[in-house]
Order: sequence, then C-alpha cells, then structure tokens
Amino acid sequence: MRCCKKPFKTVAVLAGGIGEERPVSLQSGQNVYQALKKTDLDVRFADIHPDDLSILDDPDIDIFFLILHGQFGEDGHLQKILEEKNLVYTGSDSAASCLAFDKWAAKKRFHEQNIPTPPAVYVDAEADETELLEALAGLGGGRFVVKPLRQGSSVGVQLVRTAREAIQAARDCFRRFGDCMVERFIPGREITVGIVDQMVLPEIEIRPKRSFYDYQAKYVDDQTEFLFDTFPNARDVKCFQDTALKSFRALGCRHFGRVDMIVDAQGTPWVLEINTLPGFTSHSLLPMAAARAGLNLTQLCLKILETAWLDFQKWEQ
Repeated sequence: MRCCKKPFKTVAVLAGGIGEERPVSLQSGQNVYQALKKTDLDVRFADIHPDDLSILDDPDIDIFFLILHGQFGEDGHLQKILEEKNLVYTGSDSAASCLAFDKWAAKKRFHEQNIPTPPAVYVDAEADETELLEALAGLGGGRFVVKPLRQGSSVGVQLVRTAREAIQAARDCFRRFGDCMVERFIPGREITVGIVDQMVLPEIEIRPKRSFYDYQAKYVDDQTEFLFDTFPNARDVKCFQDTALKSFRALGCRHFGRVDMIVDAQGTPWVLEINTLPGFTSHSLLPMAAARAGLNLTQLCLKILETAWLDFQKWEQ
C-alpha cells in the first residue's frame, strides 16, 4: 500500500464506467473535479472502464476519489482491483459495495439485523407463474414495485397495481437486466439520509411530481421537491437517523453513502437501499444534505478524502 504517513497531495477522480448510469457518473465526476480544483491539491480526472485502467498505475497519485455509479464502479469490481493493487480510495470496500449493490442480498442482511425493509419475492428465469401469484399474495398490500437486483438510480424500476402486472413487469425486467425482485409497495413519504464519516446528515424528504422517484425525477425533472425539516417530531427524526446508521453499518459501509427509506403512516422508516457511491450532480441529495449541515461541495469532497486517508492509515498500522 502507498504510504499514508504524509499528507496526500495528488488525487485522481474516477468516473464514467460502463453501466446505464455512465452519463450521471461523468456529471458527478466533473463536479467533484471542479470542487477539488479549488484547493491546493493536484487533481486529475479519469474516465475509467475495464479496458483502460492505466490511471491506476500512475505512481504520483496518492488517493483515488471514486464517483462511479452502477456496474463496474458501485458493484465492488473496481474496488477489488484497487485493493489488489494496494491503492488508497474513497468509499466502501469491495465486499460492502457488492453487498449493497445486490438488493436481494442487502435485504436479507437487513432482515437479519431486524431493520424494517419491504417484503419481496425473488424472480429468476425458473420462476413459475402460479407460485409467483401465491408468493405475491403473501406480501400483502395492493401495489408492487418491480426492481432489477443490480442497478442504481431507479433504472428499470416499475410501479404496478396488480400481481399479474407485476409478473409481466418482472419478466420484462429479467429479459433486460437479469434476476429481479417484486417488492410490496409501502405507501408513505420518501426520505433519504446521507452519512459522511459516521456523521448523519439532515434528512431530505423527496416529493416527485411523477408517480414515484424514478430516473427522470432524479436527474431530469426540475419539478421534484427536496425538502428539509418536514418532520417536526424530534423523536421521529432520531429514529430515521438511527435506522440509517444501523443500515449503513449492517452492510459494512464506510466513508460516505446515502440511505433511502419510506416512512409509513405509523412513522416506521422502511429501508429501500443504500447507495455506496451517491451522485454529485446538481440534482444529487448527499451534497444538498451536506450543504444544509454547513459543508459546501469542496468541503464535502475534502472530508471524504480525509476520512478515507485516515482510514487506510489506521489499517496500515
């Protein structure tokens, strides 16, 4: 591993990748790059993909700031390569990244830790329609959410009203993305809670104008509302924060991330997923929450770098 005894001076921002979220990753990467250019650090930008990993062999780079989304970047593959090369990087390690990226595996871990998460049915190529109908009836509720297991930014997610619609949507989802799941739709208020260096950031309530917070609502639709201080009960807010941090730790996440939840009518926060490399675009929520907590984008990026640097220093010792 490169020595962590000295302060880091040269940073490479890694963005791009090969997944459906590549355009978002490039936007995020440029924003991180421009934010860090305001410091006295030597900052490089690299559009990285499996066929070009040359930036990883640059001996002058002290630390890598990962801002890839989806396949190759958020699923643990790039993290594994960095670990094998003994390089210092930001974000969760390969094991936690892989676990968080697989929605079914993450959901199993949440169940093991008694963390509320919507019940779901696994769907693969061998799924039988009659068995699926029985399983979906056991979920309860009247609506369902169909999700690919290994995609981010709501890519491929569909909200349907009947079990038969869910089965058809799941088959379509499987053909495009592979294994998927059908989750019980939890009516309520969608919130997200960011975490940086084990510090829980202010929760944000998301109010999309569309039927749900899909890819368009996240990155294109300027009508989506992102609101602070919409839960006046301090006990509720503490519950959201505790659930977010417990979920983050349950998957072994580190440095920074974002926990997405639905709060039902009884005030229970149901964990949907954890984003181990959340976006840094103009629509992205972690920078919004950090700004609310008093950290501008440059300060946020530096905080993440410093957290990763110290973490690797402790590991080296």
